[in-house]
Amino acid sequence: MRALALAVQAIGGLNRLVGNIVSWLAVGVVAVCFAVVVQRYVFNTTFLWMQDLYIWLSGAMFTAIAGFALFRDDHVRVDIFYRPASTKRKAVFDIIGVVVFLFPFMYVVWNWGLVYVRRSWSFFEASQNIGGMPGLFVLKTFILVFATLVALQGVAMIARAILVLADKEDLLPPLYRYKVETDEETPVV
Repeated sequence: MRALALAVQAIGGLNRLVGNIVSWLAVGVVAVCFAVVVQRYVFNTTFLWMQDLYIWLSGAMFTAIAGFALFRDDHVRVDIFYRPASTKRKAVFDIIGVVVFLFPFMYVVWNWGLVYVRRSWSFFEASQNIGGMPGLFVLKTFILVFATLVALQGVAMIARAILVLADKEDLLPPLYRYKVETDEETPVV
């Protein structure tokens, strides 16, 4: 059981690290987008590669932090059943959700994405815009990063659920445990 707890912490730690680093791309997106707007409306000019850049940065950021969002429990789920459920019932819901929905979807994304990414790398695909950015093949690789990090977080969710069902959730630090919902409001200090 300690191995499961270590796996949950390692995968969660990886997704936290990637999420905390890659989320800084949002600053780059805002800065580049602002520069494009200033160029267009103040100087009456624009560089197509800069327009590609903020779109590509957004794509890279959102695909790379998807596993982090799953780690933080920020993905959409049907809370009408999940929120009021006991911790053990949440664990069962997580196992079913990961096995029935998450893993098959990640399998499809990986298999279709792999062909797409290989093709892009085979000729070092660049932007189709004249004057656009080179290196579109790198951005497309984030499809595989997305599938890998989300699937790994799915493995961590199953391992955490197994720990809960075996009454061994205490092997996990508080950050990696199920969040307990309370109806009481937090007092303002």
